[in-house]
Amino acid sequence: MNRLSLTTRMSLMFMLAVTAVLTVAGLSFNNLSRHHFKMLDQQALNEKLHSTQRILGELKSIDQFSDFKPELQALLGAHRDLTALILDSDGRLLFADPGPVNVPESFRTATNDNVWEWQDQDQMFRGVTAQAIVTGQDKPLTVILIFDVTQHMSFFATLQRWFWIGLVISALVSAALGWMVASSGMRPIRQVTRVAASMSAKSLKERIPLAPVPKELQQMVLSFNAMLSRLDDAFVRLSNFSADIAHELRTPVSNLMTHTEVVLSRKRGIEDYEDNLYSNLDDLKRMSRMIDDMLFLAKSDNGLIIHENKPIDLLAVVEKLLEYYRLLADERGINLTVSGQGNVRGDVLMLHRAISNLLSNALRYTPEGQTINVDIQQKGMSTLVVVENPGEIIAPEHLEKLFDRFYRVDPARREGSPSNAGLGLSITRSIIEAHAGKIWCTSSNGQTAFHLELPCPEMD
Repeated sequence: MNRLSLTTRMSLMFMLAVTAVLTVAGLSFNNLSRHHFKMLDQQALNEKLHSTQRILGELKSIDQFSDFKPELQALLGAHRDLTALILDSDGRLLFADPGPVNVPESFRTATNDNVWEWQDQDQMFRGVTAQAIVTGQDKPLTVILIFDVTQHMSFFATLQRWFWIGLVISALVSAALGWMVASSGMRPIRQVTRVAASMSAKSLKERIPLAPVPKELQQMVLSFNAMLSRLDDAFVRLSNFSADIAHELRTPVSNLMTHTEVVLSRKRGIEDYEDNLYSNLDDLKRMSRMIDDMLFLAKSDNGLIIHENKPIDLLAVVEKLLEYYRLLADERGINLTVSGQGNVRGDVLMLHRAISNLLSNALRYTPEGQTINVDIQQKGMSTLVVVENPGEIIAPEHLEKLFDRFYRVDPARREGSPSNAGLGLSITRSIIEAHAGKIWCTSSNGQTAFHLELPCPEMD
């Protein structure tokens, strides 16, 4: 079963709310109006009753009743819808204006002065029964005053009928207005839907304008625009990454093809074939390393890197690496030093690789006869490793991009060296982040430093 749309449900809710409010207001008005008219009738009846009781109280005997009839007629006959009956103690009719009315017996004997109501076919009556004391009479007279309120009831019946007709019309109108309001309010959502439906790799720059969006939906639109920005950034990086992969693989593949075509151009000796195979092997190794690095980064992006969690003495790791790189450094007269110490928990091989990448970069860009220093510091709940080397400074706009894949500060050196594919710093960042750490670079005053911050192992 298909559920109603949000616009339809909001319209129905708006219609029900308006209908409920109008119903409560109409019923309240009807009850208050009825009560108001009843109180007016009761007030008029009580005034006539008190005036009648005062006149009858002036009688010296029942024999003088005929002398007071004109006064009673003047009092009681002024109201067009009023009927007045006066009965003696035996129930005989003494006065009737405008004429006798067949009043139910229960109302003839009621003497509590309360207003009663009586319906005779299509007519509605409201009256009061009371007693009047006559001087010289042992038993009082009975006074019955009756209002014909048929017109009142007819008015309320007509009012109620029009109220229900108006309620139905109001419900339909409110449903239509609710549909218009809900449809207008849902316009930003439809716009988001249109943008999402038309989204493609070429339209990731499109954004939903925030100005016409209601305040309640602005956060949703901001989140959607932020999502588009992230997708756009990810797509740009993925496109650049794909282009860089093709660019980096083009050189070794081109070398392989060229060497092979040259060797196959004519018959050669066994030594020439061996030289060509060794040359091809170097390019294949480079391609293999690049593929392994890209697979490592792909696993890192998807959170698939699982590392060991063992205690590691960083000083021992750095000293072992310096011992390896010292042979290369001595050839260029570069000194390697280490200071401080610290312990972390993690995968020793992965951290070995991360620090090795930093040392390799430092050796590549350090002038001859200078010193590369590795400083290890234990600070609070973290351990800081700083690999610092002298050389040309890196402009601030490049510092955040150094860890992007295949990124090089100098575009003219895109090819790099045969052993450098431009993935080392990206791999280093992935390793450090896999260990819940941070990495950043600073470059000023002729010194470039890479900072690794790793959490300290928990104390037992």
